Amino acid sequence: MALHAVRRFALPLPAHRQVFAAFFLYAFSFGGFFPRLAELQRSMGVSEGELGLGLIGAACGTLIALSVAGRPVERLGHRRTLLWLMPLLPVFYALAAHARGPLALFLCLLPAGLCIGTIELVVNLEADRVEHQGGRRIMNRAHAFWSFGFFGAGLLGSLAARLAIPPQWHLAAMVPLTALLVLGLLGRFDDAPQRAGTSDEPAHHVARPTLAIMGLVLFSLSALVLEGAGIDWSAIYMRDVFGAVPFQGALAVTCVALAQGIARYVADRFVERHSPRAIARTLLAVLAAGTALVAGAPAMPLALLGFALIGIGTSVMFPLAMSAAAQRTDRPAATNVAALAQISFVSFLLAPPLLGFVAEHWGIRWTFGLGLPLVVLSVALSPVLSRSR
Repeated sequence: MALHAVRRFALPLPAHRQVFAAFFLYAFSFGGFFPRLAELQRSMGVSEGELGLGLIGAACGTLIALSVAGRPVERLGHRRTLLWLMPLLPVFYALAAHARGPLALFLCLLPAGLCIGTIELVVNLEADRVEHQGGRRIMNRAHAFWSFGFFGAGLLGSLAARLAIPPQWHLAAMVPLTALLVLGLLGRFDDAPQRAGTSDEPAHHVARPTLAIMGLVLFSLSALVLEGAGIDWSAIYMRDVFGAVPFQGALAVTCVALAQGIARYVADRFVERHSPRAIARTLLAVLAAGTALVAGAPAMPLALLGFALIGIGTSVMFPLAMSAAAQRTDRPAATNVAALAQISFVSFLLAPPLLGFVAEHWGIRWTFGLGLPLVVLSVALSPVLSRSR
């Protein structure tokens, strides 16, 4: 009853803009945590490797949710799932800001990951359904609004760092702000009708990947790992390599998100004119250039340019893979999307601790340099986008 009452306070948005708002708020709700990560690391007094072990909590929760959330989401519905979980997500990140060690950080981020995995499944399914219903691509633009949400949260984090507001106070303020935005923008959200022609088989308890889905996973691996590195480690990279103050470190996170958002927003028209494979290969070249630039940047402005190129290069690969998975008719769309998402997020499960130990023992530049072989793998596997349709 309470969820129906919020309709009167919400903006009336068409279906595709409701999807854009959902993606924006999904990222905005937790994106302010990462620009403050360098400060939180110092307050905890932990190494990069120990910090990575704490960050793995969100990845574990995400992987669990993507493995088993299909049926609960079907029963609960997309509207109720978003209106309950989105305001809850920033609460766990606000609590994580008070962690005093890797174990406490892990335990705070584990339930955050459960929320992330469930929301990830819902918003991608909604984007695909609305895209199919309207007959026009919106998946890349939807993911653009995820990047814009992350950029908005990162910008607030940068401003808070500039004003010397402690991360704990800043992240606590994100909780009521997110709740108000969710009620105002998603209060009238309604589930889109299921895509016609998909399997009527109930969603599986655990989404198992097929061979085609595994090809899409390996194709998107470079984008997932380097996007995760840009989010998790860019602020720490700026501090360790150039002695940047917190405000400058936070700018690196916002560079990744803003460049990624702009590229995603304009990508749909190019994908409609050209093949997904051609677009993917072009952006993989940009990703390789950005990764090499960050790994060897001699000055801060060049590093920021490299982070922007990483944002552009990672922009389209995962949305294209999601669209290809959702359009397969061998199983329910929810099962294929969950299978792709849960296996892809293994990279987020493994990357934080591995990249943290690489940074600790080899230097933070190698955290990004090791992504170059993954870009080569993605180029080799780009034909899976054509075969998956």
